[in-house]
Amino acid sequence: MKTVFVTVGTTRFDELIESVTSSEVTQLLKFRGYERLVLQVGKGSLLPDADSCAHLSVEAFRFKDSIAEDMKQADLVISHAGAGSCLEALGAGKPLLVVVNDKLMDNHQLELARQLHMDHHLLYCTCSTLIETLKNMDLSVLQPFPPGQPKNFANFLDKALGVK
Repeated sequence: MKTVFVTVGTTRFDELIESVTSSEVTQLLKFRGYERLVLQVGKGSLLPDADSCAHLSVEAFRFKDSIAEDMKQADLVISHAGAGSCLEALGAGKPLLVVVNDKLMDNHQLELARQLHMDHHLLYCTCSTLIETLKNMDLSVLQPFPPGQPKNFANFLDKALGVK
């Protein structure tokens, strides 16, 4: 069953959960062949139930010891722009659509998403542009992130965040 895994990490990002469970987004995902939506909702106030989306089967949870298996089973990962979540999805070799929380102050997540996008490792958007991004999404342009090179990732983060 073609699966989308959505993660907000340890944060609260209700706007992302609301967006991905909206009728228009679930219709688009169904149109693209996805049948299952797995949501990791973190500290948010929303915890959608199994019958909350007419177009897809839904599973939702707040936290697990590890989301590695959820990532492994996913055909598409939609994630907040936290460095840990991005690195885990890219390390799993999964197509990644990052949704930047544009409500955050001093948004380093935008710089990270922008740089990883320029390097063709992911697609990114905000909640307000999610529908348009899904409509035009071409996962074939994405290139794998080089595995097992933590030093390169640390250098990449420094570059993306303007530290070096």
